[in-house]
Amino acid sequence: MNGRLNERDPADLRRPFRYVLWAVLLAFSLLAVRLAYMQIVRGEEYRERSESNSVRLRKIKPYRGLILDGDRNVLVDNKSSFDLVYIPPRVMDIGPVIEKVRRLYEERGLKIANENPPSGKTRAFVPVCIERDISLAKVAVIEGHALDLPGLIVEVSPSRDYPEGEVMAHLLGYTGEISKEELEQAEGDHFGPGDIVGKDGVEKYLEPYLGGRSGMEQVEVNAAGRVVRSLGRVEPVSGYNVQLTVKRRIQRAAWEGLNGRPGAVVAMDPRDGSILALVSSPSFDPNLFRGGISAGDWVKLSRNPLAPLENRVVSGQYPPGSTYKLIVAAAALQEGILKDDTRFFCRGALEMGNRQFRCWNRGGHGWVNLHRAIVESCDVFFYQVGRLLGEERLARYARQFGLGDFTGIDLPREKKGLIPTAVWKEKRFKRPWHTGETLLTSIGQGYTLTTPLQLAVAYGALANGGTLWRPRLIRQIETADGRVIKAFPPERRGVVPIGEEHLRRLRKALWGVVNEGGGTGGAARRPQGDVAGKTGTSQVVGETPGGRKRGKRYEDHALFVGFAPFRDPEIVVAVVVEHGGHGGGAAAPVAKKVIDAYFEDKAGEGGRL
Repeated sequence: MNGRLNERDPADLRRPFRYVLWAVLLAFSLLAVRLAYMQIVRGEEYRERSESNSVRLRKIKPYRGLILDGDRNVLVDNKSSFDLVYIPPRVMDIGPVIEKVRRLYEERGLKIANENPPSGKTRAFVPVCIERDISLAKVAVIEGHALDLPGLIVEVSPSRDYPEGEVMAHLLGYTGEISKEELEQAEGDHFGPGDIVGKDGVEKYLEPYLGGRSGMEQVEVNAAGRVVRSLGRVEPVSGYNVQLTVKRRIQRAAWEGLNGRPGAVVAMDPRDGSILALVSSPSFDPNLFRGGISAGDWVKLSRNPLAPLENRVVSGQYPPGSTYKLIVAAAALQEGILKDDTRFFCRGALEMGNRQFRCWNRGGHGWVNLHRAIVESCDVFFYQVGRLLGEERLARYARQFGLGDFTGIDLPREKKGLIPTAVWKEKRFKRPWHTGETLLTSIGQGYTLTTPLQLAVAYGALANGGTLWRPRLIRQIETADGRVIKAFPPERRGVVPIGEEHLRRLRKALWGVVNEGGGTGGAARRPQGDVAGKTGTSQVVGETPGGRKRGKRYEDHALFVGFAPFRDPEIVVAVVVEHGGHGGGAAAPVAKKVIDAYFEDKAGEGGRL
């Protein structure tokens, strides 16, 4: 065997091996040269080629659900919006891009609506919205300079449209881009950066139903960020539609009734708690928030001393004034303090110790019974009644009428108001309660605070025989073809502990306030004689020694709460006109206008608006 191995000379094997080795080395050399050429000489070209055909996921925003009134008129709609979006090809600073857009805008007399556009580092291929709802003029600028603005594209997305503007703002709310805090609090993966969500009103309260669900599309884009082709798509799901209980005609009447004056109006059906109108003034245009409110507009709204962003119906807390006297009267009747023949003498003031508690009628009302005391709003009569009841019973009955507590309406940021007691004062001020404070409480002054909505609920119970309803703003949630997903039926909160005979007596007195001679609410009278109600004048500050106020902003608030028709009530209206003076002169005419609109709407005229 060894002989066979030695038959060939090893030198004969070295030559073919050398050829193979040189061939391998040549191949690797050529490969190395080719790699160097591709990476060094043409590296930038190939990198751009790879980036010019990148695949990314694009979120497709859904249409939010429509919001309809009780007659199915559209209160909130959708429209197409042009959004300026930047898709960075790599991690980079967005600042120079913003400046380039700003310069192009300024050359044509335009400006970026958002004074604080996005800044800082961006992630590769993660879209950044620079400006929402841009004008056609801006679209023309961007498209005309497309080659000079790689990565900038104009996307069409759905946007909210509020045709009623200021009239419905506090009721409907508005939308905006989800904040970092909202994103952190959101459950699951339903929301993401850049999503549009409800920020206030019904838009916020019903976000889970109105918002819909985003779709996704896998697309191939070129170096300019423009779509080359679609690789797959999951369609977005539109939000559900919502039908409210409010009526557009009645809402407009309430708005026109206030006529720009600060205040609140709420109308409710006392038979089931349905809200028919809800107006807070001054207001704001929710369309301002559609593309992201500008810093200038936000400063105007947020720093306005009249607080146009506040919903006074649910969060405005006012002394109820003489509208509170009906709660006092109901408590006194139920407790047996007031009899059929009970009378008190009013000479214009009641003395207690070294202090005088005045009646609004400085000349006095003379001898008055309960009926005349309500009709003419005699303060001295109710001072006497309040003293006999005491602060604890006053507070207990007020709470049973729903005052000093949340009503449960389908809106955010509702406030409770305040029904004071001796225990509350001791805890709050570390001072004891005085009888004089009971007297002030009995005419709706002192520490007592209520919201307009609470007054509507309480008078709704007086009107309907004692039932307290949870105010119902939403009737149902439905699909686009009208299939009901969720209904919101009337909800009873309780029954006030007042006998029916006592309630009938109080309703008769409320009718007298509007329709009898000497009644303080004559400005709410209709030819049909079907309105009942109570005026109120809520003192903002005490009088100067000369009996004068210190200026318009210290004038009393004007209130009126009433219902109609008297014998079978269908609508209750609460009105507050801030610094309006007397309730009979400023607030009662507003209530009449709203009640007139209700019966016109009922007659079928509302459908032709």
